[in-house]
Amino acid sequence: MSGDRPRIRAAGRTRGVPEATVARLPVYLRALHALADAGHDTVSSEELAVAAGVNSAKLRKDLSHLGSYGTRGVGYEVALLVDQISRALGLTQRWAVVLVGVGNLGHALAGYAGFASRGFRIAALFDADAERVGERIAGLDIRHIDDLPRVVDEEQVSIGVISTPSDAAQEVADRLVEAGVTSILNFAPCVLQVPDGVDVRKVDLALELQILSFHEQRKADSAGGRSGVNGTGVNGSNTVPSAASGTVTPLPAPRVDAREVVGQ
Repeated sequence: MSGDRPRIRAAGRTRGVPEATVARLPVYLRALHALADAGHDTVSSEELAVAAGVNSAKLRKDLSHLGSYGTRGVGYEVALLVDQISRALGLTQRWAVVLVGVGNLGHALAGYAGFASRGFRIAALFDADAERVGERIAGLDIRHIDDLPRVVDEEQVSIGVISTPSDAAQEVADRLVEAGVTSILNFAPCVLQVPDGVDVRKVDLALELQILSFHEQRKADSAGGRSGVNGTGVNGSNTVPSAASGTVTPLPAPRVDAREVVGQ
């Protein structure tokens, strides 16, 4: 790998932008694209906030970090705001991405058309299973993980996606970092250790379901202790029998680590 390979950084006013704001910017951008497709030239902060599912005060504060304050009585110009957010997110260029781990999830991700429409190009697919090497998915041949450094260098890759089992994810992350990747999207249900300067975003579907379970439990408790129709307690209740005493013991509510919640 070339030691002085240039890195392309996002343009625009992004220094000092809170992480929670950064997490909401793509949501605003998606809402703005929908408004533009519907023929809207301008949008008020209240209308955009509703479309994005946030309150208008939070939206205005988020956009102020980009230097966008709108016009009193008019709101925001949709096309201008799309451009500002796109620049802040680095979406004025196409980013090359490598995907490691082509199991069921990796196969689905490789064929996801939404990446290309949002400025990301899957440059290569990798797997450690020699039997999968050469298999063609979504127009790309699966390569062996040993080819990773060369491809990252040739394709100017900064972003890697991990969709391996959890026991392989850390080694894959290490190899991505060694190859020069500085941003990782991790679908494996584990916490990765990476050096300073490497950004990691985690997508844990089971964790998100557990958070929804927490809210369902809270709603059931508010309704007088009734569990949901699909609850797993005895006779539909949120309880399990105690093997020691034969009594009924309440199930504990799921433990939620707020730091793992995307966008918080």
